[in-house]
Amino acid sequence: MSTPPIGAVELLDLLRLEPHGPDTYVAITARYPWGGRLFGGQVVAQALRAAAATVDEARPVHSLHSYFIRPGTHDEPVRYEVERLRDGRSFSTRQVVARQSSGAILNLSASFQVREEAVDVQTARMPEGLPGPDDPAVVDFSWSRLLQRRATQTPDGGLGYWIRLASPLDGDPVTDVCALTFMSDAAPSRAARSPHPDYVGDLDDRGRFQGASLDHAVWFHRPSRPDEWHWFDTRSHGLAGARGLVTGDVFTVDGLHVATIAQQVLLRRYRRPD
Repeated sequence: MSTPPIGAVELLDLLRLEPHGPDTYVAITARYPWGGRLFGGQVVAQALRAAAATVDEARPVHSLHSYFIRPGTHDEPVRYEVERLRDGRSFSTRQVVARQSSGAILNLSASFQVREEAVDVQTARMPEGLPGPDDPAVVDFSWSRLLQRRATQTPDGGLGYWIRLASPLDGDPVTDVCALTFMSDAAPSRAARSPHPDYVGDLDDRGRFQGASLDHAVWFHRPSRPDEWHWFDTRSHGLAGARGLVTGDVFTVDGLHVATIAQQVLLRRYRRPD
């Protein structure tokens, strides 16, 4: 049976893991518009789902850190091997290695914390005058019906995307954080290109550059619904050694700061003429 295109699957299909031995799970893949490589957000989201399957539901994830080791392929499922590093009184730590026949494709560490009643203070804010997701000035950059993505610049010249999942979810908090993780890898690449001398400011310049995600981190601050619009407010921290670092704050439409992301991107200018 051939691998279905990403537009023919739901996120719940991608997050459905089959047990394959102690703390080991297998998940399906999907074909993406750019060829045989998997979307990194899919692999990180599935790895987080596998880690969460070994942790008590009273301990939600608060952060994850991952390294992309080699490109995954859609031609075969992905195997997720979870190691239970520690279960303390308040925190649990897991490590997950994602494998295909080529070897390891991702290494992820995730930390989970018992819910605590504590002070809640938000200091990050959305940009003033930001066009909403339905504003005519916002450009549609969706690459499947599952994930809707709309690009715009902020009034101060910043870069970002409105992103939401147009896919049925099940109301499970673990599904929600995995869905947000899936979305988060669709945000950093344009900001990573922005300081390059050959970046000219248009929204469709990806063809000038060869790029790949090297690592990806997410800090989860507050719950949200990934099937509603989220603003990914991304910013570049420069380029060095063909690597660009991007960080970003993630907000709901109402301005609630729900997550912070960071990603390092490999960025090389194609040597062939445009």
